[in-house]
Amino acid sequence: MTAKAIVVAAAVLMAVALSLAAPFAVLAAGDAARGRDKAEACAACHGPAGNSETPLTPSLAGQPATFVEMQLILFRAKVRKVPAMQEMARPLADADIDDIAAFYAAQQPARQAGPRRDERFRRGAELADAMRCGQCHGRDYLGGGQMPRLAGQREDYLLHAMRDFQGNARVGFDTSMLGILYGVAERDLEALAHYLARQ
Repeated sequence: MTAKAIVVAAAVLMAVALSLAAPFAVLAAGDAARGRDKAEACAACHGPAGNSETPLTPSLAGQPATFVEMQLILFRAKVRKVPAMQEMARPLADADIDDIAAFYAAQQPARQAGPRRDERFRRGAELADAMRCGQCHGRDYLGGGQMPRLAGQREDYLLHAMRDFQGNARVGFDTSMLGILYGVAERDLEALAHYLARQ
């Protein structure tokens, strides 16, 4: 096994171990005030309060702190393959990650722009219910723990992420989304993204 494979395997095992331990352990809480300063560089893409105005870039405002922490760890370990984020996360210490996550978790998500398309919205609601999206992402799709907030996320980003999951291009430590989205038609992905963005 190569050194790189060992590092990736260790990062995946650490993420899985943390996901199993999280319900039973008190995780170190970050400091949102310190996180505000540490997140200044993030604002260029994710918006000054974590409400992105950049196409295909997620809003971080209101995301669960544990979710943000885990994603930054996966970027830092180069398990999630987004070069810009890998570079941003590379110098972050664990305390920096905790603080940044606490800052974004404390921010208020902005309402998504653009008109609601009633037929697409209704189809998205039917799909979200049938696919039981709320089982993991919460009844109101606000996320929790390691599950991201979907409600009010950028529509273009939600669609992009679902396409990546469906094509197995979005990797990390959880493969459940690949199975959930298997065989879902493009028009239904669009309806889901439209519906969730407008929660």
